[in-house]
Amino acid sequence: MARVSYGDDVKTRVKILLESFLAYANYELENRDRFKIDDNWETPQQVIVRTQLRVLGELSGLTTEQVRDSLNALKDFLKILEDLREHKQGSADWHFRLKFWHDKSDKYGNLQKFDAEWQSKREELPGVQREKGRKAQLSPTRYENIPLSGVTKFVGRERELQELHRLLQENQQVALIAAIAGMGGVGKTELALQYANSHRVTYQGGICWLSALQNVGVQLVQFARTYLNLNLPEDLTENPNEKLLAQVKYCCQNWCQGEVLLVIDNVTNYRDEVGYYLESVPSRFKQLITTREKLHSPIVRLDLDVLTPLAAMQLLKSIIGEERLQREALIAEELCQWLGYLPLGLELVGRYLLGDEELTLAEMLQDLENERLKHQALEEVPQEMKIELGVAAAFELSWRRLRENAQRLGCLLSLFALAPIPWDLVESVTINNAAQDWKKARRELLQLHLLQPKGEGMYQLHPLLREFFQDKLTGLEQREEFKRSFCRVMVAVAKNIPYAPTLQQIKDVTPTIPHIAEVANNLFHYVSDDDLIWPFIGNAWFYSGQGLYDRAIAWCKQCLAVTQKLLGEEHLHVATSFHNLGRMYLSQGHCNKAERLYLQALNLRKRLLIEENLDLAQNLNDLAFLYFFQGRYKEAEPLDLEALNLRKRLLGEENLDVAQSLNNLALLYSSKGRYKKAEPLYLQALNLRKRLLGEENLDVAQSLNNLALFYKLQEKYNKAESLYQEALRIQIHLLGDQHHTIATTLNNLAGLYESQGKYSEAEPLYKQALELQQHRLGEEHPNVAQILNNLAVLYNFQGKYSEAETLFIQAVDIFEQQLGVNHPNTVTVHQNLADLRDRLNSQQ
Repeated sequence: MARVSYGDDVKTRVKILLESFLAYANYELENRDRFKIDDNWETPQQVIVRTQLRVLGELSGLTTEQVRDSLNALKDFLKILEDLREHKQGSADWHFRLKFWHDKSDKYGNLQKFDAEWQSKREELPGVQREKGRKAQLSPTRYENIPLSGVTKFVGRERELQELHRLLQENQQVALIAAIAGMGGVGKTELALQYANSHRVTYQGGICWLSALQNVGVQLVQFARTYLNLNLPEDLTENPNEKLLAQVKYCCQNWCQGEVLLVIDNVTNYRDEVGYYLESVPSRFKQLITTREKLHSPIVRLDLDVLTPLAAMQLLKSIIGEERLQREALIAEELCQWLGYLPLGLELVGRYLLGDEELTLAEMLQDLENERLKHQALEEVPQEMKIELGVAAAFELSWRRLRENAQRLGCLLSLFALAPIPWDLVESVTINNAAQDWKKARRELLQLHLLQPKGEGMYQLHPLLREFFQDKLTGLEQREEFKRSFCRVMVAVAKNIPYAPTLQQIKDVTPTIPHIAEVANNLFHYVSDDDLIWPFIGNAWFYSGQGLYDRAIAWCKQCLAVTQKLLGEEHLHVATSFHNLGRMYLSQGHCNKAERLYLQALNLRKRLLIEENLDLAQNLNDLAFLYFFQGRYKEAEPLDLEALNLRKRLLGEENLDVAQSLNNLALLYSSKGRYKKAEPLYLQALNLRKRLLGEENLDVAQSLNNLALFYKLQEKYNKAESLYQEALRIQIHLLGDQHHTIATTLNNLAGLYESQGKYSEAEPLYKQALELQQHRLGEEHPNVAQILNNLAVLYNFQGKYSEAETLFIQAVDIFEQQLGVNHPNTVTVHQNLADLRDRLNSQQ
């Protein structure tokens, strides 16, 4: 027998056989019993099969020889089939063990994995390796996040694909913006997908897919971090409110070599959604947008119309098969015309017909006509409206084909934002607290083209279908429970976003952010009072973790407004909203705003609380830290002690909140020179955090940093240096070497080297810390003034008096403005400046 060549033709047959067997295993075949297959499932992923090649051929529509080659490919190439026959050569009776990647019910997950595994194995073949070597300069880009296509076969748009490429490549010297414009359902997104997939070789710099329904700047920066491994520096702008714009510009300037394609889907307002970030990108960045709007110059537009009659027939044939189409060719033409040659309508009707082999095209057309007759005065409706009504009729027929659970799933999915939906979120939604078998329902939606796979574990509704399912949701008996359950799931995700997320945590939670925002913006009435703040605060922490404080503050303000409106002024959640907004302002150095909000929160809590509460302890802790930051030590100490004792009473000794209070109290005592009281508190906090969090954690790094500073003050330099270096290692490992959090550690380590006379080692660390803080916090922040002072002291020691004087003056101006003339830091810098001037005067 000739050796099987593992090309596209073999892959197609193997996939057909695999898909057919999965359909059989999942009881999706109406005539299942006529296939004599003995399938003994050892696990949900592994089955032993006894059957004949002829039976598998009938099941899949392949010849027995094609079935034999496909089974051998599963055995020899993919290595997921184990041949259990005793007499193997030439036998038509097959006995084998088959292993799947997912459970047997997850057909589409298995088929997606099949594609990935097949391609992976193909890459390893010697012939493919030699071919790759010859075409190394033309290899497709690795920097891409192109979603999966949602159509069975792409037909009828060859001319548009060519024209689109001509538009984008016409002038290489300017940054081009091309728009695919057209009505809903005409295939704008699909054309962009097909273009991106077919021109990977052209765009060696990457293909970045963005959605205008979410923040384009945030998505682009996340792509650069994830796919290009870009570490973004903090010193990009002096204005914190322009940080995201500066990050986008940095990413574009430091993008990998080659032409870049930026696809922005579902644009409604280019200037606000896209232009703000991308109006001045380099010419090698080509922008391709999809929109319903009639945008004008300088945007070049490709108006996408419905398919031609011939292309519409080709699309329908690709779904239902040539034989079935030819049996009723004239009716097929009439059906295409009735659907207005709209690709979405043809896909829906084709999938509907595919699910019912006995249904004739004439009966399908009559059913659609009957459905559309419900709309009166159709002759007076514009053509575009007629097409939309035709598609709506197809929606309605598909809806009736669905079983109840699939109908409910469609309605549930319409609650999510118009963005890719992580399937694990869907699985978490319950009805009356009972888990649902959503996977079977998902299969029905996929089979009828009512849901589109968008990557591993990700799915999305077409915008028109989302509107349709939202309308159906209004008549669903469980609509209120669905909304409440959906909100509970999103609240649970939001609660797990930490106040200071790492880069990995930000990456992990990014797909859920639009859905959390959907709850905050449109469904917060269905969130319980106890959880009302979390959809807003989850978004705030997500953005503040990236240094995007303007967006974080906006979410905190929205949280405050909603809680006040729904719960009234005298409510604990209003106190929490005051508190969280205060934390955001303090992070930007706005001490007066932060203090006012902290006090509002504290007073409200004291009025409302009947018994002690952890939120009250956090409020006391944060207000104490603000006073410590301002040098108001006498006001800070009783608050720190009260917070510590309250947390111990409520939580016991072994708790992270207790560790935070121990750390803050130690900082206070250390600053007041009470070292004997400070050291045991530092050590308790460090050991407690290590026990509860492990060694690799930002809180552990903070404790190491604080303890190192304490040892430095006592001139225990070796101990201090090793602790600083360990803290810095942890922070860089978790956050990257350009994250603003490491500025404090860099400053402290520089101070340590300065104390040892290692000026050449200290200076670059001070400068790095200064740049990070200036561009994170702005030029007028007290933290910036502290580093300016430290660098000035270093220059003073080195005899660089003019540089030192300039920095002292800058530092004292900031301290006076932000902390007042009597603050200890202000007094210290004044004294440093006076000493310097005395020295200069004595030398004259």
